Amino acid sequence: MANQGPAYGMSRDVQSKIEKKYDDELESRLVEWIVAQCGASVGRPERGRLGFQVWLKNGIVLSRLVNSLYPDGSKPIKIPDSPPTMVFKQMEQIAQFLKAAEDYGVVKTDVFQTVDLFE
Repeated sequence: MANQGPAYGMSRDVQSKIEKKYDDELESRLVEWIVAQCGASVGRPERGRLGFQVWLKNGIVLSRLVNSLYPDGSKPIKIPDSPPTMVFKQMEQIAQFLKAAEDYGVVKTDVFQTVDLFE
């Protein structure tokens, strides 16, 4: 979270492993696919792990992505007019995405958990 100080010992090792696994090329491909699927209105994130995380964190881009898979009139997620700013509302939006993804056919073991975008 934003209020954490520097990592030491095992925490630093874990964070280092996470950062080494991050694939900038995969991020770029995912951004291009999401923009192609949803349209330019979803914008683009700042490059890098943190920018990509922030782009997805409020759940709006994810909700638009899953809604783009359905025809008009049968969209599974209601998207608010303005992006949610409160954390619990953002988490609620992400939870709706995860439920819609599962209903679409994504196996539950293949999806992330809501808190993964916040940690």
